[in-house]
Amino acid sequence: MRKEKDGLGERLLPDEAYYGIQTLRAMENFAISDNTFAHYPNIVRAMAEIKKACALTNKEIGALPADIADAIATACDEMLAGRYPDQFPVNVFRGCGTSINMNVNEVVANRGNEIAGGKLLHPNDHVNMSQSSNDTFPTAMHIAAAVALEDKLLPAIDGLVETFRRLEGENGDVVKSGRTHLQDAVPITLAQEISGWRSMLEHSRDMVTASLDGLYELALGGTAVGTGLNAPPGFDTAAAQEVAQRTGLPFRTAPNKFHALTSRDE
Repeated sequence: MRKEKDGLGERLLPDEAYYGIQTLRAMENFAISDNTFAHYPNIVRAMAEIKKACALTNKEIGALPADIADAIATACDEMLAGRYPDQFPVNVFRGCGTSINMNVNEVVANRGNEIAGGKLLHPNDHVNMSQSSNDTFPTAMHIAAAVALEDKLLPAIDGLVETFRRLEGENGDVVKSGRTHLQDAVPITLAQEISGWRSMLEHSRDMVTASLDGLYELALGGTAVGTGLNAPPGFDTAAAQEVAQRTGLPFRTAPNKFHALTSRDE
């Protein structure tokens, strides 16, 4: 066991745990269920994308030493590769995004220190530099949702649309009874019926695609309340560009951070 200290006192943590005392406090304060962020690797990966993007941006503008930024980036790459899935024990049912943000900060800092070969990284001062839980967690929600839609849902819809299109061509001469009010009505071909299913999916796909534009706006850089306090000028744009470059999706900084930090309409 190792000892860590915060403003409330000292606690013991397992030596093998990359998370720290703030994660332990969150585990105790929100011991509501067994549903932890370990079950939501998409959110963890999104947080890792954010931490790497912010570290590289902070290095680029001279706010973060290169050795610290590079250690953060390497630790994030390991998280993105699926390592340390058991290191995110905070409950998904909690007051805000602070718990998972600090959980990720501690994991990245402690693993980064191993990579750097010394106690160089601090979870708040370095991993969370130019950020707040209030802008990182909304950003993670947008990244996770957009990636899931682009990588999984939309390709699945396209595949099913093509299957229906093939079945339409194969069933043009199959006549069946059309039904209304649970009773037989007038004849319809099976191809016509299938075309309705296909069109339903195509319309749904168009609506999902339209919603992506809102998801591409990132709250990152708004910090605690949307003013961008403690983030360098231009950090929001540069960090969003870094996320876009890494994911291959057209993420951009939200033009109004006060809205981006509070609204979940997207």
